[in-house]
Amino acid sequence: MRYQGKLTDWKDDQGFGFITPNGGGPRVFVHIRSFSNRQRRPAGNERVTYVLTQDARGRPQAAEVAFAGTRAAPAAPSGPGNVAPMLTAAFLAVVAGAAFTGKLPVVVAWFYLAASAAAFVAYALDKSAARNGRWRSRESTLHLIGLAGGWPGALAAQRLLRHKSRKPSFQVAFWATVVLNCCALAWLLSDSGEALRSMLAAG
Repeated sequence: MRYQGKLTDWKDDQGFGFITPNGGGPRVFVHIRSFSNRQRRPAGNERVTYVLTQDARGRPQAAEVAFAGTRAAPAAPSGPGNVAPMLTAAFLAVVAGAAFTGKLPVVVAWFYLAASAAAFVAYALDKSAARNGRWRSRESTLHLIGLAGGWPGALAAQRLLRHKSRKPSFQVAFWATVVLNCCALAWLLSDSGEALRSMLAAG
């Protein structure tokens, strides 16, 4: 038997929330893995249908959750979901090209690649921790990695892993780090950064 209710108290970072049944009654726990449509991620306050089950402790839990009124799974998201990895690859290619032509020290290109890889891994570990209830990485740590040059990998992780991509405050801070890092890179490429470029190349 399927029940209907409204998704409430959804915690996107942790991948779970509760369903308030239509007509009242105890709230029902729901995990992101219980949704039948994995291409559409819940945002909260949606109407859903579900099968009522119980966890190991006898508490109500939702299974086979579907968004009310949907007849078929929507198409895979376009736009930012596909643009972000492309932007990441394009930026890293530009940095590598600048290093190859001598406009940037090779060490800078390697640093961006290493920082991006570290950022992607950090996001993946944080998402895994959120799903399994383990200790989370601080948002400030993720931002520092992005500011240091790992933002291309962070951007790819946000879209490919669907992690930290819907929280407005996090996104504002994230794009601020992107702007600051790009400004620093532009300065390094300018005449004003020639002395630092020479030092990095010599080192």
